[in-house]
Amino acid sequence: GSTIPLYLGADLLSNTDVRTENHPRYHAKFAKKGLATKITFSSFRFHGLKVPSANNSLWFYSIQGLFRVAFEMYSKQEQLAVLENFQDVWKAQISDSPLQVSYNLSVQLDSSGSFSQCDTQPRDPISQTPYCQTDKDLVHVSCMDTADTSADHDYCFFPKQSLQSEQRQLIIATVRQKLHSLDEQFSSITQSCSEQLETILLLLENIDRYINGNLEEKDATETVLALLKAKDWGPVYSSCLLTCVGRWLGQQFHAANSSISQKVEGFKFQHIERISDLPPAEELATELFPEAMQTLLLHWMGLSEESNIEKRHSEYPILLLILEFANHNLITGVAHVLYSSLICK
Repeated sequence: GSTIPLYLGADLLSNTDVRTENHPRYHAKFAKKGLATKITFSSFRFHGLKVPSANNSLWFYSIQGLFRVAFEMYSKQEQLAVLENFQDVWKAQISDSPLQVSYNLSVQLDSSGSFSQCDTQPRDPISQTPYCQTDKDLVHVSCMDTADTSADHDYCFFPKQSLQSEQRQLIIATVRQKLHSLDEQFSSITQSCSEQLETILLLLENIDRYINGNLEEKDATETVLALLKAKDWGPVYSSCLLTCVGRWLGQQFHAANSSISQKVEGFKFQHIERISDLPPAEELATELFPEAMQTLLLHWMGLSEESNIEKRHSEYPILLLILEFANHNLITGVAHVLYSSLICK
């Protein structure tokens, strides 16, 4: 029969957000599509793997199933690693038939101590793992967890430290490969790309600072600004970049709400006697709200240029009102009146 490489389902899902108790449900979903199978076998032992005796079966995935899981449930870096490490297997098995929902393995030991129906000698250079005969199909059973073959690994619970170590090595290898690729590209870069080179140098310098723990806020600011200015990122109505930046800004401002409230309450306590005679809107906004909030609104409202200085003074009460409402901290009489009329409706 044909050789079909299979990959242990517990390994495929071990580093995803899926809880262990929910693994069988996911396995069954992929099995319906012919991408996974449940193999039931007689009582024998896989080297380096503990199998619960009450449920003498394991879930495995085909190479197609491995790719499907990767692109549905893995990070982009992990997807890239799967592509780089398993594309040859995928190409070789592109014509494989879908897996059956389940298989039964029957294994017996002969007097010499070797398997009569399960050949432990590898027949494929891809992996040093056993093959087992199931009727007319030859199944290559592959366990992706290779961190420690000297000790048993529980099917349901994998050491988190081991997984983190493997993931770290994988990321380091991917980073080195990417740096090597960049080095090759630099050898053929044209003179017209000088502006790109400046940005690339800035990014690399800050990567170096980040690795060494020396990255400061001003460095991060320069990096983000360089990326934002790198090209025209598209129209405002469909910009995922603007949406993402807006979400992040909103989350930061929302998290600051309690400290802003404390500042506002302290201000009210100090000015309780002259609550109807408050400082000008610009002074209030500057004293009570983060500079970043004012900067955003000033630029948004087109009041950032020096030529608009008079208009800025006239429209600052509106800006202050927006800040009061957005932060749920009412200070001026206008805000209290407007808020009351709004909630009455």
